[in-house]
Amino acid sequence: MSVRIYQLSKEIGMDNSELLELLRERGFQVKSASSTVDNISAESLKEEFAKKSADTAKTETSEPAEEKPVAVPSVNAFVRTKEQIEEEKETAKEPVATKAAPPPPASPPPSAPKEMAPPSPGPVSPPAVSKAPVPPPVASPANTGPPQPAAPSQAAPPPVAAPSAPAGVGAPVSPASANDPAEKTEEIRTITLKPPIVVRDLATELGVKPFKLISELMEMGIFASINQSLKEDVASKIAEKRGVVLEIRHRGEGAKAKKKQEVKEVDETAFLEGRPAVVCILGHVDHGKTSLLDYIRKENVASSEAGGITQHIGAYQVSHNDNKITFLDTPGHAAFNAMRARGADVTDVAILIVAADDGFMPQTDEALKFIQKSGVQPIVAINKIDTPGADIDKVKTQMQERGIPSEDWGGETIAVPISALKGDGIDELMDMIQLQAEVLELKANPKKPAEGVVIEGQVEVGRGATATVIVQGGTLKVGDALVCGPNHTKVKALFNEYGKSLKNAPPSTPVRIIGWSGVPDCGAIFHAAKNEKVAKREAEENLVGVRADQKADAEDRMPTSQEKLFAAIAATQKKTLRLIIKGDTYGSVEAIESALKEIKSDKVALDVVRSGIGVVSKSDVQKASAGGTEIIGFNVKTENGVQALAKHHAVKITYHQIIYELLDRVREDMVEMLDPEYEENKIGAAEVRAVFPIAKGFAAGCLVVEGRVVAKQHARLIRNGKTVAERKIDALRRVKDDVKEVRAGTECGMHLTNTNDYQVGDIIEVYEIHEIRPEL
Repeated sequence: MSVRIYQLSKEIGMDNSELLELLRERGFQVKSASSTVDNISAESLKEEFAKKSADTAKTETSEPAEEKPVAVPSVNAFVRTKEQIEEEKETAKEPVATKAAPPPPASPPPSAPKEMAPPSPGPVSPPAVSKAPVPPPVASPANTGPPQPAAPSQAAPPPVAAPSAPAGVGAPVSPASANDPAEKTEEIRTITLKPPIVVRDLATELGVKPFKLISELMEMGIFASINQSLKEDVASKIAEKRGVVLEIRHRGEGAKAKKKQEVKEVDETAFLEGRPAVVCILGHVDHGKTSLLDYIRKENVASSEAGGITQHIGAYQVSHNDNKITFLDTPGHAAFNAMRARGADVTDVAILIVAADDGFMPQTDEALKFIQKSGVQPIVAINKIDTPGADIDKVKTQMQERGIPSEDWGGETIAVPISALKGDGIDELMDMIQLQAEVLELKANPKKPAEGVVIEGQVEVGRGATATVIVQGGTLKVGDALVCGPNHTKVKALFNEYGKSLKNAPPSTPVRIIGWSGVPDCGAIFHAAKNEKVAKREAEENLVGVRADQKADAEDRMPTSQEKLFAAIAATQKKTLRLIIKGDTYGSVEAIESALKEIKSDKVALDVVRSGIGVVSKSDVQKASAGGTEIIGFNVKTENGVQALAKHHAVKITYHQIIYELLDRVREDMVEMLDPEYEENKIGAAEVRAVFPIAKGFAAGCLVVEGRVVAKQHARLIRNGKTVAERKIDALRRVKDDVKEVRAGTECGMHLTNTNDYQVGDIIEVYEIHEIRPEL
C-alpha cells in the first residue's frame, strides 16, 4: 500500500510543493502531488512532524514570559551591568551597523545605579538618546559625573559604529558593492536591434567599419553586401566575438514586454480565484475521443462530423459534481499534428485515449510526446473494453514500455478502463480529472484585462471572421477591444459551444468571438486593449512587424544566380501540380497544407499557390486560369457564376468534406500528370527454318519453339544474339490459312512489318506491351 502526497500533506499540515521539495531532497522519486510514497515512509514523516509541532508548542509557551521585560522599556533600561557594557564593545567592533533598538540605552560609565539619580544629567541624556539611533556617541559627552576614567574606554568604539548608523545596514559593504557593478558594465556591453539586421546597422552599433564586418563574414563563408540583412544567429555570433550581447527585439515586443513588467509588478495573489480545469483529449484516429466527449456532453457530436472524423478543434464546457470542466476535442488524423500540439499546450489535464483492442498506435505515441513536452501529467483512458479482442493488460504493458506505468503496476499514471459508447467507467474518469484539478490548485485573476489563446479561426457567412478562444486570465466581456497579432476586434457578441449568447466569459471558458478584422491564427495569443482605437493601432504595428519578418525571411531564402539556374533546369524537367486551397476554417487549411507537404515525389512537384478561408470566388478562378492551377474546396461552396467561369477557362474545381479523400484525389491528379510507363511481357518464340518469296518481299517459315505466336503482336528479330529489327507481326499463316495464334511445336509462316531480311537460324521473339500505372 502507498499514500498519495496530497493526502499526506493535509495530514501533516504542509503545502504540496514544500512536501515535494522535502521528499526530493531525501531521495524520493516524486513528480507531482498525485505521486505516492510507501506507508513506512509516510508514518515516519507523520511522527517526525508531530514531534516538531509538539516542540514548537512548548517553545511558544515558554518564550513570551522571558521576552516581556525586554519588550517594555523603562528607566532601568538605561542602567547596565558590566557584562552588558562588554557585549556592547564587541558589537561595536563588528562591521555591520546596529539597528535602533526599541529601548535605546545610553552608555554611562560603569558606576553604581545610585549615581544616576542626580537630576542634572537626567534631563540632558534622554532627548539625545531618543534622537540618535546609536547611543554611544551621544551618551558619552552628555554624562558628566565623578567616574571620568571610564569615558575613554566607552568612547573608543563609537568612531567605528557612528558612521554606519546613518547609512543603514548596507553602509559597511558599500565600497565592494559599488565597485562590482561598474566592472561588469565595462566588460559586457548590450546593444539592441530590430530585424531585419542590416550589415551597415550592425557595424554602426558595434563601432567598426562596415568593410571589416564584411571581411569577417567572408571568413565565415558568408558573402554579404553593406545593405544585405543577416540571420539573427549570425549577427549574434559576430557581436559575441567582440564581447557584446546582441538583443534582437521584434516589432511589438517592446510594448508587450513593458506591459508584462507592469503586470508582474502588481501582486495578484489577493485577486486569484479558482478556475475550471482545461482538459485535452488526445489519441489515435477512431479510438473513441469524440465518442467519449459525446457521452460526456450527452450529444451526438461524432455524427455531425463528415465521415465520423473530427475535422476541427472543438471546445466545450460541462459540469461534474457542481464543478465545471472545459474539454478540448482535437482531431486524431495525422494531418492535424500542429492542432494537437496546440491543444496540449493550453491544457491543464491531458487524457490519452487508447483502444483496448488496438493498443498504442503511431498517432498515440505522437500525442504522448506532445503531452510530455507540455509538462502535463497524462490520464490514460483505456477505451473499448467491451469489444472482442480487448486486452487491458496489453495496454498497461505498452504503458510500462513507454515509461508511464499505471498506478496498479507501481507507477504514477492514472489508468481508467472505460466504454465511451456504454458509459462504463466515465464517472470514475471524471472523478480522476476533478482530483487532478484539485491537486493542481488552478487559479486565475478574473479582474484583470482579458487574455487567452485562439483555438480555431474561420470565416462564417453573415458573420465574417470569427475565432473560438479560451480565456486564460481576466474576464472577457461584450464591448472589449481585443488584439491578436495583426488582427483586432471590438467584441460585438460572445457565443458558447451551443450558440447561446453570453455577456461575459471568466477564465477557462471557451467562447466564439465575431467581428475580427481578419482571421486570427490558431494558437495565437490575444489580449484586451484600452479601447478600440488603441487595439487598432497595436494591430497595425504588429502587421508592420510581420511584414518585416516576412521580407527578411524572403531575403534569407533568396537563391544565388547559380541556384536559380539549377532550379530553372529542374523546373523544365519536373512537372508541377499547382493548387489553390479554400477551406472553412484556418485549422483545416493549415492541416491540409501540412498533409500535402508529406506527399513526396521525385517526378511531380506540388505547389500551393494560394490558400485561404471562405467560398471559392471568381478571383480564385482567374488566378488559377493564369497558371494552370487546380482549385480544391474543403467544406466550402462557390460564389454565383464561378462554375460557368471555371468551365470557360478550363479550370478544374473539386470539393471535399473528408481529408482522406482530398489527399487521395491530389495523389491521383499528380499521377495523371506523369508519362505512362510500359512493361514488356514475352509470350513466345519461333525459329526461322526457311525463307520463301511472297508478292511484296520475303516471308519466314518458322517452328514455334516456346509459348505462342500471336498475330498483330510485337516481335523482335534476333540474329546471333543481336536484334536486327523490332516490328509487329502483320501476317501469320498456318499452311494456307490466316490464323490469329500458333502454339509451341507447330510450324507457321509469318511476316514482320517492313522487314524482308530473314535468315535460317534467326529467332523471332514475340512479346506483349502492357501500360502500367506510374508511381510518384
